[in-house]
Amino acid sequence: MKKLIAMLVTVTIVGSLGLAQEEPIPPKRDKMPKVGLFGGYTPGWLFVDVGPVNEFLLGGKGAPLSDNGVWMNGGAGAVYIMVVKNLRIGGMGAGGGIQSTALEPSGLRRDAELNIGYGGVTLEYVLPFGQRFDIAAGAMIGSGSTTLTLRRSLKETNSWSGEQLLLLNGTDSSTINVTRRLQGSFVTIIPSLNFEYAVLNWLGVRLGASYVWMFSPSWTVDDKYDLVGVPSGIKGSGFMIHAGLLVGTF
Repeated sequence: MKKLIAMLVTVTIVGSLGLAQEEPIPPKRDKMPKVGLFGGYTPGWLFVDVGPVNEFLLGGKGAPLSDNGVWMNGGAGAVYIMVVKNLRIGGMGAGGGIQSTALEPSGLRRDAELNIGYGGVTLEYVLPFGQRFDIAAGAMIGSGSTTLTLRRSLKETNSWSGEQLLLLNGTDSSTINVTRRLQGSFVTIIPSLNFEYAVLNWLGVRLGASYVWMFSPSWTVDDKYDLVGVPSGIKGSGFMIHAGLLVGTF
């Protein structure tokens, strides 16, 4: 009996080992097609050339804008389309601005504000590396805008009791608050490269770089009149570094 029990145990162990060897090994994550969707906050720092804008501002006794870049607040989301392995389609958008102020002893104030924004559809191909790390390369195509808002005012006109607040047809134009809005609309393409890491199954982080390319402008003044003769260098193009906090499935 003992010999029979020992034989059965031996056969069972050997059989179990054989079945274990025949069982398929689950594929690694980097070999599986990507599935799922995500969305999140994707801020960035855009290094735009403000030289042509500053030349214009200084010519009108304004103050130059900072050339250290523009902080862009944005968001992005995407879903894997499954038709092509590891290909995802989505959307993104961002906007930000910088401003300057020039003050004169007379109380005259000149403000300038440059705002840049864009949005569009994204198409990206993802290369998985290891269990949690991905590299995504792709581009956004859509539209963008560059808006330069100019304001002039005097201290005495910024009071509820100041008579010049309502005298829009006053004889002395220097005492009237004036605001002009110059806006350029552009076709925008943004190629990008992102490094993404899944901290959890539902939480990921991103770090990447891109180039914002704006072309084919159409300029208006105060949203009504065409503006001609705008230097080609006034646009929202530039190199950008960006990050992201993403929620979804990874």
